[in-house]
Amino acid sequence: MGAGIALVSAKAGWDVLLYDITPAILDKALARIKKGFQKQVEEGSCSELEAKRAVNRIQTTKSLDEMAEVHLVIEAVSEQVDLKLRLFEEFGRICKPDVVLASNTSSISITKLGTAAGRGELVAGMHFMNPVPVMRLVEVTRGLLTSDETMELLMGLANRMGKIPVESKDSPGFIVNRILMPMVNEAVFALAEGVATAESIDQAMVYGTNHPMGPLALADRIGLDTVLSICEILHRDLGDQKFRPCPLLRKYVEAGWLGRKTGRGFYVYEN
Repeated sequence: MGAGIALVSAKAGWDVLLYDITPAILDKALARIKKGFQKQVEEGSCSELEAKRAVNRIQTTKSLDEMAEVHLVIEAVSEQVDLKLRLFEEFGRICKPDVVLASNTSSISITKLGTAAGRGELVAGMHFMNPVPVMRLVEVTRGLLTSDETMELLMGLANRMGKIPVESKDSPGFIVNRILMPMVNEAVFALAEGVATAESIDQAMVYGTNHPMGPLALADRIGLDTVLSICEILHRDLGDQKFRPCPLLRKYVEAGWLGRKTGRGFYVYEN
């Protein structure tokens, strides 16, 4: 997700500082970004010169302290509450007082992140869909303290990236995952109960409801650990049994079968 957000940001004309603690991940992200631009060149949605200039706008860093000079932060770490809270505490300490902090979280409280940062009026959600260069929606989420100016800024940024921003209140799962995750989770229950194979479940939803991708294949693309985390947050924060994660989903995550990123989930992939 971070690589995809960096790509669309650089393409929109901004200088980008891409941060991660692991050099190998940064190298992999840059390679993915270059591959993404090459695909856009081949498809005709970007010229070779535009792609080269955009790639040159992206720099990487292993030091969070370098965020002291940025004008906007979009966080895209894994969907772990404690990790995001610690990171927003650091942003609050490092970044200039007027810097807006956005989170790509798909389910975690924006209000809680804003409180951790000590600047709730300047914190909002900016949830991109995966894959970022292709999917047009961005959920822009208003926390309890988020200012109108912050929302207007992020809606404008999303528009400049060629996205369609939709405003959401700070409710667990926001819009998309509040509706999507029960369907994905129910598909896992259907698989666990032997209703049909993974392939049949996905084909039924693709050809029966005109979805572009079946729910199990989609879960593999999202990452089964992320799906589980979102379901757990929805179940805990909304208290409704319909969000209870399927035990088979939890078992796959325990086995390290996380989907495309590990080569195995509900399907097997060649990485």
